[in-house]
This record gives sequence, structure tokens and C-alpha cells, in this order.
Amino acid sequence: MARKAAIIGGGVIGGGWAARFLLNGWNVSVFDPDPEAARKIGEVLANARAALPALSDIPMVAEGVLTMADTITEAVEGAEYIQESVSERLELKHRVFAQIQQSCPDALIGSSTSGFKPSELQQNAANPAMIFVAHPFNPVYLLPLAEVVPSPASDLAAIERAKEILREIGMFPLHVRKEIDAHIADRFLEAVWREALWLVKDGIATTEEIDEAIRMGFGLRWGQMGLFETYRVAGGEAGMKHFMAQFGPCLQWPWTKLTDVPEFTDELVDLIAGQSDAQSGAYSIRELERIRDGNLVGFLRALKDRNWGAGKVLREHDERRRVAYTDGTRDVAAAPMVLAHLQVLPSWIDYNGHMTESRYLFASSEVSDAFLRFIGADMDYVASGFSYYTAESHIMHKGEAKLGDRLTGSVQVLAADEKRLHIFVRIQKDGADVATIEQMLLHVDMKAGRTVAAPAAILDRLMPVAKAHAVLPRDASVGRFTGQRK
Repeated sequence: MARKAAIIGGGVIGGGWAARFLLNGWNVSVFDPDPEAARKIGEVLANARAALPALSDIPMVAEGVLTMADTITEAVEGAEYIQESVSERLELKHRVFAQIQQSCPDALIGSSTSGFKPSELQQNAANPAMIFVAHPFNPVYLLPLAEVVPSPASDLAAIERAKEILREIGMFPLHVRKEIDAHIADRFLEAVWREALWLVKDGIATTEEIDEAIRMGFGLRWGQMGLFETYRVAGGEAGMKHFMAQFGPCLQWPWTKLTDVPEFTDELVDLIAGQSDAQSGAYSIRELERIRDGNLVGFLRALKDRNWGAGKVLREHDERRRVAYTDGTRDVAAAPMVLAHLQVLPSWIDYNGHMTESRYLFASSEVSDAFLRFIGADMDYVASGFSYYTAESHIMHKGEAKLGDRLTGSVQVLAADEKRLHIFVRIQKDGADVATIEQMLLHVDMKAGRTVAAPAAILDRLMPVAKAHAVLPRDASVGRFTGQRK
């Protein structure tokens, strides 16, 4: 039976939370009095469905059921986890918590607040110990960070349960040990924001120039190494002490206006809004969201390949779900495993305007590599001296893929034993085959240069899939030879 989460407030953040839970198999009930809430959440969910599966090398679980509740009481009934994402007004949050705890006094209640301390949220609550900060970052369905902030009044066992739930839906719960206004990350963002306002107000830079300074420079470093690790590298072989000795005194220089705030006038608002329109007004918000999500998927996939930063969280989430498939607690579905989500890029196009032949093989390898990772034959396994080698491939082109098309790749295990793995890969667009690839792979001792039996750790993951897939019908093209008539 699916678990249930309740989301109170269905804006951008609340919608992101709903998508995160839904795509990880939870049923979700949302309350928001805005008559446009269902439409807005639907648009966020559409973005999430297009982006989040592309981060996974494990088949996605069945999506949960979304319901729009008419009242808070209806929304939270039976919920294991509740996330409050209403406007940043303390009195409103207090009213919401009071209504929630009338029905569910002992339920976990996380707040998406970006600024309030948990002790402020807990004021006058029926059960303050169950209210805590769980501050995410937009888009919630892609970015893993959730700042989890308890207060001295919090139930620490409840906090640990909340952190485990967040891990289960692929997030990284950062436990902030001491409550403070704006937690950790937003304090940095506020400092950068204030300095940016001064730069625009004083005519030093435009909004676009500031954005270019971030995305062409330190933003790329921060996204994969953070602040202190970046500066450690900057210190060279002498490390952090050298960096601080060299640059620490600069903090005494009047470089910034971070301790001062520019007057927030209509003129400043108009100046920034006008420059922002000139910079990005050619795109709708939905177009910018899709551009953002596509870029984030690319960054996160690169980090995942290197098991670094946020990519490490993605790997750990995959491993959790992989275990669920292979530990006997759930049946392996008798259905092809969808393992890759791709989009046709400009470099994939040939002179005919179609996806070039080599990219069909690339797409197939993305699917087969994902399956090998699923059964444990990943890069660590290859480093141990063993791997699966492709001995034979037969590709059939059945349709056309053009620039921008979104493709999915699935694998069906036709047969498997200790040494051999026979698979059938489908590359599809909108549910129709674009190409199929039949492959025979052999398990190899790379040092000896010969086939050997795969170990039990691999076979224990592979054979349940082979057994489940044995009942599936085989495509008519299985076993074809080149040139065979249909």
C-alpha cells in the first residue's frame, strides 16, 4: 500500500514537493485555496515527469496518486508526512499548524520556510515537538538539498524519521544543528543578492552581466565543490592556511556593501525588472523552467558519473531502489525495464536532419550500461577486473528521431546464464519503436582474457529479472539475420 504525504500550499515549492513524493511512489494530497492550484501543480508535475526520470538508472516506481483536498483536515488525514509550503507569514503558518494538529497532533510537519526559525514556528502549537524546518530549493523535484532544522523543543527521534523519509525520496537532509534566521544556504544567497542590488543600483553592472559573472565562473565551481573546497584548491599545495593568509586580510578592505542594504525604491525595482525583461523576456517562464531543468539534469548526470557532490546522492538513491528490487521484498515486474530517458541533441543529427546511426548505438549502450549497473556490474566492478563484453549486436531502424525528440530506452532479458546475457533493447518515441537492438553479452575475466562465470552477487540480481521476463512475448525481430524478409 502506497504511503501518503500531505502538502499544504500548492505554489512552486509546494508543487515541487508534490512532484518529488509522487514520482517516488507516494500518494499525495494537496490543499490550496487558490482555484488555479490544480493547474499550477499540473504544470510543475509535467516538468518533473520530463526531468527526474533522466537522473535515474533504476526503473522508476509506479507514480503515486495526486488528489486535491477541499480542506486541510481532508488533506492530512492518514498522512505519514506533512509539508507546509504556504506564504512567508508567521501568523498564517501558525493557523495552518493549528488546523493540522487538531487532526494529526503526532504527525511529522516540515515547513518550507526560508527564513523563520523552528522555535518561531512552534510558538503556541499543540505539539511543538513535531514541527521543524525542512527547507528545500527550487526545483524541489531535482535539487536534493533540504535543510532540516530542529529547535531545542523538537523530538529528535521524529527528526531522524523525517530525515529518513527525505532520503527515501532522493533528497539530502542537511541537519542544521543550531537554529538561526535563514538557516545556512539562504544566508549566502541574501549576501550575494544584496551585493548584486548595489551593483545594479550604482550602474556598475546589469542583471545579465551579473548572471554571466556567476554562470561563467564561480557558479560552475560552487556547484561541484562548494565554497571551502574551492578555496582549498585555490591555496595550491600549501592548502587552506595559505589561502587564508593570502586573501584573509582582504576582508578588511572596503570591497563590498554587504553590511548595508540599498533602499528598495520603485526606481530600483523598475530598473532591475526592465533589465531582466531585456535579458530573458524572449522566453516564457515555462520555457525557462525547461531550459533550467535540462541543464540541471546534465550537470547532475555528470556528477553522478563521478560519484561526487549531488551525484553521490543520486547514486545512493538508486542503490536504495536497486536493493528493493533484489532483496526479495518486492516482485520484479514482468515488463521491460525502462532505464534511459534521452533527448535528441544538435550533435546527434545527420545531413538528412535525422538522428545519426551512431547515436542509435549510443542510446542502446545507455540502456545496456544502466542495466549492467542495476545488476552490480558497474565501474567499481570493472575496476576489480571483470566485466560484460558485447559479443554481438543487431540493430533495426523502425522510425525516425529528429532534433529535440524525447526518447526512452527499455531492456528485456531474453535469456541469461552464468556466462551469457541475451537482451533486447527498445528505443521509443511517444510509445512507438524508433529502433530495436538485440545483443549478446559475455561475462569476462579481463586479465585472463576469457569468459568466466559471473559471481553470485551479480547472478542474484540478474536471474530474478530473467525469470520475470521469461513470460514476456518476444518481438518478431528477435533472432533475425541481416536482410531477412519481414
